[in-house]
Amino acid sequence: MQTSFAIRAGLAIAAFMGLAQALQAAPVMRLQWEATAGNAPLALHEKISLPLNGAVAISRLDLLLSGLALQRADGSWLESRDWYAFLSAGGNRLTATADGVPDEEFRAIRFRVGIDTETNHADPNQHGPDSPLHPNVNGMHWNWQDGYIFVAIEGRWLDSASGSAGFSYHLGNDENAAVVAMPVRFRGGGPLTFQISLDAVQLLAGIDIARDGNSTHSRPGDPIAARMKKNLASAFSIRAVKTDVFQELTKAAPPATAVAQTTPYHLEISQRLPKVSLPADNPLTVQGVELGRRLFHDPRLSINNSQSCASCHDRSAAFSDVRRVSPGAEGQMGRRQAMPLFNLGWAKEFFWDGRVKSLREQALHPIEDPTEMNEKLDRVIGKLEADAEYPALFTAAFGKAETGSAITRQRIGLAIEQFVLTLVSQDSKFDRAARKVETLTEQEKLGLQLFITEHDPRMGLRGADCFHCHGGNLFTNHQFVNNGLEPRDGESGRMEATGLQIDRDLFKVPSLRNVAVTAPYMHDGRFRTLEEVIDHYDHGIHRSPTLDPNIAKHPPEGLGLTPEEKAALVAFLKTLTDEAFIGAAPAPAAEPAKDLTRE
Repeated sequence: MQTSFAIRAGLAIAAFMGLAQALQAAPVMRLQWEATAGNAPLALHEKISLPLNGAVAISRLDLLLSGLALQRADGSWLESRDWYAFLSAGGNRLTATADGVPDEEFRAIRFRVGIDTETNHADPNQHGPDSPLHPNVNGMHWNWQDGYIFVAIEGRWLDSASGSAGFSYHLGNDENAAVVAMPVRFRGGGPLTFQISLDAVQLLAGIDIARDGNSTHSRPGDPIAARMKKNLASAFSIRAVKTDVFQELTKAAPPATAVAQTTPYHLEISQRLPKVSLPADNPLTVQGVELGRRLFHDPRLSINNSQSCASCHDRSAAFSDVRRVSPGAEGQMGRRQAMPLFNLGWAKEFFWDGRVKSLREQALHPIEDPTEMNEKLDRVIGKLEADAEYPALFTAAFGKAETGSAITRQRIGLAIEQFVLTLVSQDSKFDRAARKVETLTEQEKLGLQLFITEHDPRMGLRGADCFHCHGGNLFTNHQFVNNGLEPRDGESGRMEATGLQIDRDLFKVPSLRNVAVTAPYMHDGRFRTLEEVIDHYDHGIHRSPTLDPNIAKHPPEGLGLTPEEKAALVAFLKTLTDEAFIGAAPAPAAEPAKDLTRE
């Protein structure tokens, strides 16, 4: 039995408009492709080694795919309708997406490398301007003969006897279309991402450039075309299956100071989160992120080499501090609780009062703050320069300095910024329930309902009214509000940064993700438990001229939540804990499956 499901290449699912809608996620499936050279990512134009040919540098690897199908548990295939995808390692076209995958068990996926005969010989100019089959989109149509190229792999043979020589292998023609089937067990009905690799080394296996030639256009009897077609079945593999779909992050043009030898860092951000814009002048690289991670955990950033960033931002507490306020390197006490560090790619202002406008600047402030690390950055630079490894690490991440040391104040901030931007929390029980791979309890559902319901007795609405400040899938509006705390001496909130009376006692709204592990709460850590926080909003509001209107509109006597409702709110808030992020549990692996390619 063969039935079909709808497929769309390059689909971008709609963002959730509210928390209640998050539990109605569409069953979307994304194929996320990565070109590799063996077990390593393939870097175009960089040297790799082929067993029969020595060193080569691949400059192009493009594919046309069609006919996506899923194999049910009973062996029948659920086939797509009119599905085509153009994938390009150099053109940053690395995904194709399907929707409408039913809620049932599957055991394999397959697709055709190439396209069906009818489409292959039809007029290519009939396709829309954004179609993967449009010749201007894919550059894969043979204008001098009928049909499309199915696979294009080109490059330079660096170990050629005559010096660097080119090779150009184009697989096409109807008889060379190849069906690739890969066993994998998964369940539909919710969002899925299949991470699929294509190994360029395996694709070229058995091809000897000196013996077989450096070009093919898939003419009948061409041995290179036959070998490439045979290799396709084993060149593809499924690396992972994840119950989520991820954003296609905008690839900004590298800055003029970019280092050619760096490796882009692959950051996965769920499509259920708002679109994010990462710094165009500080692209994430493997080298930069690793340098930032080392600096974040290095106590030499402090005056007496006793305190690192991680000393007050512990992963198990979602990179916050379990102490009410953090002591400095010399025991001096600060005024405010250490904020958790995650999902900061969406933030535009930092610290409780928003006095800093960039992560790279924020990263440097604690180093020179007298109540924290209390060190001078020039002394930090001296310590790092004296280290046996740091100068090379800074050069690897940011290149050689035109003059002076490779280690600078700016580069320290940029490296830590890169590391902190990778701290993305997005896989709590709430998220899994939104993806329909887990279910909230009735108590948790009641807590969610209270969370997103406005409290308006006149209209018969009974809720906790949390969503005004903590709505959306980031669980913060990134604003500054007066949330009704009793003021304490020496603290005026955002007014310290702006000088404006209207900002008195306003503080940044933190995300409620991982809130169950980030106690104590509020800017000064005055509340020890979630129950105390809920009691504050229920009946402990201090009224003042700058009190947020969404709190000031509540009756003076408070919300009047029952003990059962308060317990439900706590239960819901605990579903926002991302166990994998805080390191309490490893991410689940895809279930292994037997080889179905021989069935």
